[in-house]
Amino acid sequence: MASDLLLFQISSVSALIGMTLGWRGVMTRYSGFYDLPTAWSNIFWGILLGGIYGSMIYTEIIIPTIEFEATGGGEIANPINLVLLCLIASIISHFILRRKRVLSGSSQTTSGWALGLAIGGMFGMVVIYAVLRLSEFNLQLVLTVTLLSILAPRCEAIISSYQGQMMLMGRKWGAILRATMWRCGYVVMFAYVLSAPIGWIFILPVMLIANRASEDWIWNAIPKEGKKQLRKIWARQARERKIAKISEQVTSKSVPKESE
Repeated sequence: MASDLLLFQISSVSALIGMTLGWRGVMTRYSGFYDLPTAWSNIFWGILLGGIYGSMIYTEIIIPTIEFEATGGGEIANPINLVLLCLIASIISHFILRRKRVLSGSSQTTSGWALGLAIGGMFGMVVIYAVLRLSEFNLQLVLTVTLLSILAPRCEAIISSYQGQMMLMGRKWGAILRATMWRCGYVVMFAYVLSAPIGWIFILPVMLIANRASEDWIWNAIPKEGKKQLRKIWARQARERKIAKISEQVTSKSVPKESE
C-alpha cells in the first residue's frame, strides 16, 4: 500500500510539473491581456473532466495495450471504446467552452488551453502511474516518465485550444469531430510509446509544429485594443534590449585593458 501511495505521489507531482511548464510556455507571454479568472476556472473543470476521462482511458485503453504488448497475445483495446471516450471528452469540452463567461470575452482559445492543461495533466498522471507500477526502474523508465509529464498536458492543451479556435470561427461540429480525431491519435500514440519508445519520434515533431501554431490561436483571442498595447510593449522591450546591448558594448570598449 505504501508503495502504491509513493507511486501515486510521484505521478501527481510529475503531472503538476508538466501543467506548470505548459502554462508558463504560452499563457504567461500574454498575461494580463486575456480573461485570467475564466482560464483558472477551466483548470478546475479540466481536473474534474480529466480525472474521469483519464481513469476510463487507463482502464479501457492503457492497461489492455500494456498487457497485450507484454504477453504478445490476448485481447487488444476496443477501438470503439477509444472513439467513444474521445468523442464524449470533446463534447463535454465543447459545452465547457460554450459557457457565458467564456463566450462574452471570446476567450475560447485561452480557456481551451487552460482546460486542456488540466485534462492532459490528469491523463498524464494515470499513464505515469501505470508505467511506474508495471515497469522496472531503468533509464528508459525515467525518460518515459519525463516526456509523459511534459508532453501529456501540452498536447491536450494544444488540442483543446484548437477546438476553442474552431469554435471562435463558428465551426462547432467541426471542432468536436477534429478534436475527437486528434484525441484518438494522441491516446493511441501515448499508449504505443509505453512499449516502443521510438514512437516519440512521431509525437515530438507534430507537437512542436502545433505548439507554434497555438500562439496564433491565443493571439486571436486577445481583443484589438489588447493587441495594440502588446505590440507597443514588445516594441519598447525590444528597444530597451537593443539599447542595453549597445551600452554594454560601449562600456566594455571604454574600460582600459589591465595590461595598459
